Amino acid sequence: MSNKSHLNHLLWLTVATIFISTSGALGRYIDMPTPVIIWWRSTLAAVFLLLFCYYKGINLKIENNKDCWTFVLASIFMGAHWITYFYALKLSNVALGMLSLFTFPVLIALLEPLFTKVKFDPIHIVLGIIVLIGIYILAPDFDLQSSQLQGILLGLLSALCYALRILILKNKVVKYNGTMLMFYQVVILTILLVPALFLMDTENIKTQYPYVLLLALLTTAIGHTLFINSLKYFKASTASIIGSSQPIFGIIIAYFFLNEIPTIHTFAGGALILSTVVIESIRSKNK
Repeated sequence: MSNKSHLNHLLWLTVATIFISTSGALGRYIDMPTPVIIWWRSTLAAVFLLLFCYYKGINLKIENNKDCWTFVLASIFMGAHWITYFYALKLSNVALGMLSLFTFPVLIALLEPLFTKVKFDPIHIVLGIIVLIGIYILAPDFDLQSSQLQGILLGLLSALCYALRILILKNKVVKYNGTMLMFYQVVILTILLVPALFLMDTENIKTQYPYVLLLALLTTAIGHTLFINSLKYFKASTASIIGSSQPIFGIIIAYFFLNEIPTIHTFAGGALILSTVVIESIRSKNK
């Protein structure tokens, strides 16, 4: 790969990361019940991704029933990840919500031996402890009545759901196109969340649709597609390190658009959490 094309791919990977980072500010700003936001996000993203698949001639055939059930299970975890993440954003703030979500690389490392033949590595216990210290610093006070702590705990639950979704799909990424995988997940999620439209208030879509459209197109369809496509040109470790800058971009976006200013605790705890992402990414590259 020439230097110019390498820089070009690096630029697109950074753009993808910035687009995905908009989820924090949008998730906190959009004034609708969270399951309704996620339904609209999934439905619109499904339309955009279907058009993209047809345009690119991407095969949408699922090979067998076992894979169908894998997609359904992955979609359930993706829906749980999105919903708990958006609740975390609304209860705390963009910085705390995004940083607690970024414990997922260490959770994946700890859980991977249960899903694959990968041997358990004791260093992951050390990284897990660093993450816990980071979370402890993030939490302003350990009071379960505190909405900030509730937000952090929901962020951790979101990270767990995200980690499980990645581990469930891990073996399928090789067999299927990444955009096709994302398309089926948002389609299944759209179907699963239909009851939310009857049980919750959907009136606000009239005023919120520009932001929901941004969330579906920019964050979900374009951001995730660019990120998945970048994996063709970079090792997963490189993509993970650049991807770990999401909370930083998210905090900057929230500062300018929501006037949210992170505390020194947020910076200290966040630095510890993101350092584990970088350490794990570099270690996986050297294996």
